[in-house]
Amino acid sequence: MESPLREIQLGANGPTVSAVGLGCMGLSFAYGEVDEAQAINVIQQALDSGINYLDSADIYGDNHQRIAKAIKGRRDQAFIATKCGFVISPDNVSINGSPDYIRNACDSALQELDLDTIDLFYLHRADKQVPIEESVGAMADLAQEGKIRYLGLSEVSPETLMKAHATHPIHALQSEYSLWHREPEHKIFETCQHIGCGFVAFSPLGRGFLAGYQPTLSNALDFRTKLPRFQTDNLRNNLWIQQVINDFAATHQCTPAQLALAWILHQPHPVLPIPGTSSLQHLKENIAALQVELSDEEWESIGSQLLPDAVKGEQFPAHLNFYQ
Repeated sequence: MESPLREIQLGANGPTVSAVGLGCMGLSFAYGEVDEAQAINVIQQALDSGINYLDSADIYGDNHQRIAKAIKGRRDQAFIATKCGFVISPDNVSINGSPDYIRNACDSALQELDLDTIDLFYLHRADKQVPIEESVGAMADLAQEGKIRYLGLSEVSPETLMKAHATHPIHALQSEYSLWHREPEHKIFETCQHIGCGFVAFSPLGRGFLAGYQPTLSNALDFRTKLPRFQTDNLRNNLWIQQVINDFAATHQCTPAQLALAWILHQPHPVLPIPGTSSLQHLKENIAALQVELSDEEWESIGSQLLPDAVKGEQFPAHLNFYQ
């Protein structure tokens, strides 16, 4: 087994995990079909490489079951994070943050993951119909019962995060963050530092775009085809971003993906990026981003060339924007 990766602590009193995690969504959901054996192999190779943070959710198809098979006999090597709150039906997507729903979702996740305890349990989105204090109160009860160890929230505002934290310490906030989505820099980072909450960055490679990927819009299984930034006109207008990253990557003799991850890892506020992949080659590539060194001047230069206002298209279509 290779030497352990560099580690990061999630918040002032949170867990210590590998400095790069593995987002598992794409191993069973959102970007097309992935064979179960391939998914299990990627997870196990991540563990072999020193990655211990595995990120999932109850809406990611059979993601929990695949993780359970991958970590069987290796529980002590894995830090399992998962989420609940989305309710998906054939014609609707909604959020449920009611205490009963959260408790039932936790029990289901424990069964699917074949675990006694979930290391980090997130509310996937805040429910506008349920006070965040009630949702977090239910999660606090689960922690008291030993079913979860740490509490997290995903894609919430600074105000919602503060209300939640007043009910029970929130150890991690997960939000999209990358060179083309920098919204957390405005107030979220400051709020996380203020309350001692860790920050986890999902889609740190811009759902593959920052690594050079352009989705085929005719692929109905690819979730990106529904996102505004990947629509034809916006995608065309955003291609210059790939060129900027490619140029910087060439200067540092690394890949565009490694450059984009290294930029996140260089942030003054500690950030845990959780890139997802179904490719062993890309997994190794992402891990090697930890070896890319950037000076403060270089970090600022990259950021200044990729200002958020220049990116065309919203993060999500209106019917999937549940930010609160």
